[in-house]
Amino acid sequence: MIMRFGIMRFGIMRFGIMRFAIKRFSKLWLSISALPLASCSRAPSFDVLGSFFPAWLPCLGLALLLTLLTRWLLLRVHVVLAFPILTYPSLTALFTFALWLGFFR
Repeated sequence: MIMRFGIMRFGIMRFGIMRFAIKRFSKLWLSISALPLASCSRAPSFDVLGSFFPAWLPCLGLALLLTLLTRWLLLRVHVVLAFPILTYPSLTALFTFALWLGFFR
């Protein structure tokens, strides 16, 4: 065996590459094997005057109202936000997901 920089050329280096390949293959196999276990169900929707709307749409509308209410409260208490351009959309997303989980799950 040839020694190069303190590592055996055909020993540890080759074993490390094989370990990496096995680890990568096992992660790939795990993610592919989980696909048949995932099921698709009917999307939650409701009927409004004969037209079906997705359930997240009213949650988004209510979340926008809650975000406006939160903004009003923060302005009233004189809280200064560092990044309002990131804060308000994040609050809207948080309220939307929380309402959807609360009402439809």
